[in-house]
Amino acid sequence: MRVVQVIGRSTGGIGTHAVDLSDHLRALGDQVTVVTDSITAERFGLVDARRWWPSGPTPGSVRNLLRLRRLARSSDVVHAHGHQAGLVAVLAAAGTRVPVIVSQHNAVLAGGWKRKLSSRLLQRFVAGRAALSTGASSDLVLEAQRHGAREPVLAPVPSPRVPDLLAADPLDRATRAARRAELLQANGVVGEGPMVLTIARVAPQKDLDTIIDAASVVGITSTWVVVGDGDPDLLARLQTRVREEGAPVHFVGPQSDPATWLRAAEVFVLTSTWEARALVVQEAMAAGVPVVSTDTGGLRDLVEGVGELVPVGDAFAVGSAVRGLLSDPKARESAAAAGRARAAEWADSETTARRWRDWYGRLGGLDQDVER
Repeated sequence: MRVVQVIGRSTGGIGTHAVDLSDHLRALGDQVTVVTDSITAERFGLVDARRWWPSGPTPGSVRNLLRLRRLARSSDVVHAHGHQAGLVAVLAAAGTRVPVIVSQHNAVLAGGWKRKLSSRLLQRFVAGRAALSTGASSDLVLEAQRHGAREPVLAPVPSPRVPDLLAADPLDRATRAARRAELLQANGVVGEGPMVLTIARVAPQKDLDTIIDAASVVGITSTWVVVGDGDPDLLARLQTRVREEGAPVHFVGPQSDPATWLRAAEVFVLTSTWEARALVVQEAMAAGVPVVSTDTGGLRDLVEGVGELVPVGDAFAVGSAVRGLLSDPKARESAAAAGRARAAEWADSETTARRWRDWYGRLGGLDQDVER
């Protein structure tokens, strides 16, 4: 099968999933061509990607769309990941009769009313022209339906790190403490007590101010660590807050092996204003780390019944949930076991790729069994 994967600009979960899916489709025998922009290609090491990303109303953008159009004509299906990629794909494939699938991974967090109106019109335009629309979480499926998508379906996105995390037994308390001490020392962090971990981009959507507020009210000696890079101005402001308020929060930047941090943590916290099926929450659960997350987007689908869900922006609720887990070892062990059990039920990357091949086959008129 000849598949074109169109990946919108991404440095996080969208790119991780699309690259993982492409690799598994190739392993199953498909011919996959990736079209994206230079930033995404470099971030994910996509040396063979076609860097044909339109960048506004320029002659170069028109040439890139025409290149993608010629590629689409010689393919069985075009699969676009994200809102930007969906628009690019339906424009390029218009009139070719090649089916376009649009997978939504994020909500559009637009600003003023003009941007919101423009965003809605574009989403309706894309949804009406996609042969299949999917959402990474149930709220995205409903959003696609509201914008006129034909039979939108849920397409959960797996973290490729989950199988390895499930294969490794969680560390015992003493080993976890020793690993934590090694990590903190290697990153110049002086901390006391158990580690409360967040892995997130430094971006407004992650609401890291709430992490600082929660760490200040938790009431138990602990070390809060944020792994990840992002907006340098926002990071500088957050670090200033930490210094001025004396909060036990440490920003250690991007790390080559986030799984090592997960296995050394006592609690994982994510305070985002919105998430779909957050890969890092899947990884925390698979690693056996109790999760406290905001009750937004697709996080309820992951966490409800096995972790703690708290309102967006409620630092007191975050601190209370963390305090409850840190002060009760049995509650931590129970949450850890429940999270790993749920993670073991999720489809892995190969199963997910086979499901996509079925959908491609149905849309492309090929002889494939379809799983709905």
